[in-house]
Amino acid sequence: HSGNVWARARISAPVPAPTQRICAFGGSSESTVRVSKCGDGNGNLATAVAALRLVTADVEQVEISHERDGEQFQGAVVGLGGLGVVTQLTLDVVPAFEVRQDVYLNLPVAQLEAHFEEIVGSAYSVSLFTDWQNERVNQVWVKRRSAGGDSGETAPALFEATPAPRQIHPIASLPAEPCTAQLGVPGPWYDRLPHFRIDELPSSGAELQTEYFVPRQHAVAALRAVTALHEQIAPLLMISEVRTIAADNLWMSPCYQQACVAIHFTWKLNWEGVRQLLPEIEAQLAPFDARPHWGKLFTMAPARLHSLYQKLPDFQRLLTSYDPQGKFRNPFLDTSLFGA
Repeated sequence: HSGNVWARARISAPVPAPTQRICAFGGSSESTVRVSKCGDGNGNLATAVAALRLVTADVEQVEISHERDGEQFQGAVVGLGGLGVVTQLTLDVVPAFEVRQDVYLNLPVAQLEAHFEEIVGSAYSVSLFTDWQNERVNQVWVKRRSAGGDSGETAPALFEATPAPRQIHPIASLPAEPCTAQLGVPGPWYDRLPHFRIDELPSSGAELQTEYFVPRQHAVAALRAVTALHEQIAPLLMISEVRTIAADNLWMSPCYQQACVAIHFTWKLNWEGVRQLLPEIEAQLAPFDARPHWGKLFTMAPARLHSLYQKLPDFQRLLTSYDPQGKFRNPFLDTSLFGA
């Protein structure tokens, strides 16, 4: 099913359905820019792509599909803009379904560490929002597929976290009106899986973002490593979101052949402060082979990046075969992918 996915939203959902606006699907797949539909069984947005059509540097239209092109397709989906201009995507979809969303407050970190697998595996999609302070997770957003019999009944406590009594924004100081319906009220997938309504500004709007992906087995240790920097993080942070993502076979995906936990930071507009802090966070996460989000801020050296992506040489050759003159190359690709 290609074309306008939003127009089909009432009929079918991308597999698995995303937690961000569908209108950004093309850019998202190119950089895995919204990598997490968050949930143990859900891959990043790019994993819903079945085929893509692009215009290459020599102005040829090319279609690359999973069914026909195999390995080349796995290299092309997360193309980082280097293969050409993507003009059309074909997506795998499933029949539309309903979801209920419940938010829990003040999950003790001790409970999270003791029951991590149970908590993140408790629903179709689970997001943990934390400011890394006071040994607690501020909010847990739990999105469950609705069997049709749900009627917004109050959710039980979740490992000492208590159900929120009213709608709440991930950044608790902001008004909750932009958020999709909570309090267990069932609704269509496209109006529950996103945190924010399609007609509203997502998150705070004026912000910087960073995200790192750690192999799933290191989740608890990686979160503890970041918590060690809580004093340095506090003045710069709006909120962090932690979510899990299934493994995939897309060459330049941060989740290539490894299930991951994603650790996202929504920063205040203070690039100089963030720029100085990122190397400290990356050093804390280095023992876990954390991979940065291609579409967000990081300071990791090219040599380190290269060591984390085993398919990078194949991807470099794929880029060169499609764009031998480097028309789609830019300073980011030159430095991060082709730099020493």
